[in-house]
Amino acid sequence: MIGQRESVSGAHFAFTDRWGGVSAAPYEQLNLGGAVGDDPDAVRANRELAAGSLGLDPGRVVWMNQVHGNEVAEVAGPWTAPHIPAVDALVTASRGLALAVLTADCVPVLLADPVAGVAAAAHAGRPGMVAGIVPAAVDAMKRLGADPARIVARTGPAVCGRCYEVPEAMRAEVAAVEPAARAETSWGTPAVDVSAGVHAQLDRLGVHDREASPVCTRESDDHFSYRRDRTTGRLAGYVWLD
Repeated sequence: MIGQRESVSGAHFAFTDRWGGVSAAPYEQLNLGGAVGDDPDAVRANRELAAGSLGLDPGRVVWMNQVHGNEVAEVAGPWTAPHIPAVDALVTASRGLALAVLTADCVPVLLADPVAGVAAAAHAGRPGMVAGIVPAAVDAMKRLGADPARIVARTGPAVCGRCYEVPEAMRAEVAAVEPAARAETSWGTPAVDVSAGVHAQLDRLGVHDREASPVCTRESDDHFSYRRDRTTGRLAGYVWLD
């Protein structure tokens, strides 16, 4: 259920895998995405199961309507459905409030400054990485008192550069913005490495306490992958502060 979990000085980071939930095929089992065609009751049950396994109150987990952009929302408490904003990052200075990001190949970016008590979660797909969602999230954290030198960054399972094939023109467009994202597939065709691009951006922003998951979602049967399966579920990354 929770494929990776880590705590650093009162900051907590967690990433799910696809197991331990109640969803039926093709969303089996722990689909946490509410906009992929799964039974809403199953998604609700899965979110409760995932939160419970982390010791979180499901009602204190904040989700977002992700649109592959660069908008950030500051939150102090859970949204009242259906008023969930179309953003790709959340930032909070409320301790105990968990921020969640959904992915199925994109890079989930979890950030926390435990000293300032500021956390953020960002959805960095190829378009969002190019649009600057990660710098926007760090800037939003800084406005709440975070210091990039203190920020802890963890990125979760995502499609790797060896598997993310794109047309040469698209690779060139991405590399013009973020050269570190230029990649080649294992079979020798143009590719994009979004995780490498995200970490290069974080490094330039002064965020040096960084770790990336070694898991490629397209290669791992334990994780959802849109590029592999098209109709599939969504993983989640969670960040919160004591």
